[in-house]
Amino acid sequence: MNDIVVTSDGFLKHGGLQFRCALGKGGVKPEADKREGDGATPLGRYVLRQIYYRADRMAAPQTRLPVQALTPQDGWCDDPADPAYNRHVLLPYAASHEKLWRDDHVYDVIVVLGHNDDPPVPGMGSAIFLHLARPDYSSTEGCVALALSDLLALLAVLPTNAAMQIISAD
Repeated sequence: MNDIVVTSDGFLKHGGLQFRCALGKGGVKPEADKREGDGATPLGRYVLRQIYYRADRMAAPQTRLPVQALTPQDGWCDDPADPAYNRHVLLPYAASHEKLWRDDHVYDVIVVLGHNDDPPVPGMGSAIFLHLARPDYSSTEGCVALALSDLLALLAVLPTNAAMQIISAD
């Protein structure tokens, strides 16, 4: 198994690569304890499903994973009562959602992790992504975040069946 390994002390490792990363402001918690809005990064193993990127800000990442350019109409449903919970949606969308087209740069590259998606269980957490870190590596809402250069280097070497293991450093 050649998974990406993310440790709860804020490091991502894959092969010979090692990078600092930001994790959720709610720390890490077992996947079974993850809840919508808790800010925690879920421990567990997640397949990398899809990459979205801002074509107006950068070229498509070099990768073997599926890649799609974002548009201002892209969103992600985070309403546990909605049938599209934890799914990509097109905006405008009536239920609660996150806009993927942001003014800041954290979603210039988004890698969708296969957390709570097969099928989604309402309230068990949505929009768990690998995305870009803020310059100060401040905490995320539950995602894993890397510097742009680190994320691009990682994506360039991943196989099509890439997965991420988020584990406790203890």
